[in-house]
Amino acid sequence: KKQPPKYLMRPEVYQLLTNSYNTMVDQQYKQNNNKKGFVLWFTGLSQSGKTTIADKVYKILEERGVKIERLDGDVVRESLTKDLGFTKEDRDKNITRVGFVSKLLSKNGVGVIASFISPYEERRQHLRDTVENFIEVYVSTPIEVCEERDGKGLYKKARAGEIKNFTGISDPYEEPENPEILLKPHKDPVELSVDKVIKYLEKNELI
Repeated sequence: KKQPPKYLMRPEVYQLLTNSYNTMVDQQYKQNNNKKGFVLWFTGLSQSGKTTIADKVYKILEERGVKIERLDGDVVRESLTKDLGFTKEDRDKNITRVGFVSKLLSKNGVGVIASFISPYEERRQHLRDTVENFIEVYVSTPIEVCEERDGKGLYKKARAGEIKNFTGISDPYEEPENPEILLKPHKDPVELSVDKVIKYLEKNELI
């Protein structure tokens, strides 16, 4: 098997994912090889509600017996991409690595729920072009609402110049033009957003 470049993924991580005796796609999901894989890619500003909605969708699918994996920005940065910062180059590498893992899972019949700010259209388009059953879920929450929700004060620090390269303040967020699913949780109940995602999967026979 040809390994990806080291800048994309550390060799030991690749071996963990692809070793036939210790891989999530070959052993844990072997019984699921007759189902379609998919990737629900939640994108939106910090505090937009991505994680809240994604977690609820994950719980519902797990309860239904769907073989599903959850990838979240904060968790991934503590493991798979802990060597990366927040420059545009590092953000691109972060999404590229997560995309590789998502692609690996999806092609083996596993559903993936990923929630990442992923601010750049080019990277999201690359995912769409390379990942099987890629579903872009745009959590469209105005930045004013996101700032009101920000209990950690990150937006305030970013506006004060204490945090560099902060999406929406000192770094751009390029809004998706044609997402498969558009959510507006600042207007609708969270349950309605969750239901919209589930119905999309049902309609397209992915679950």
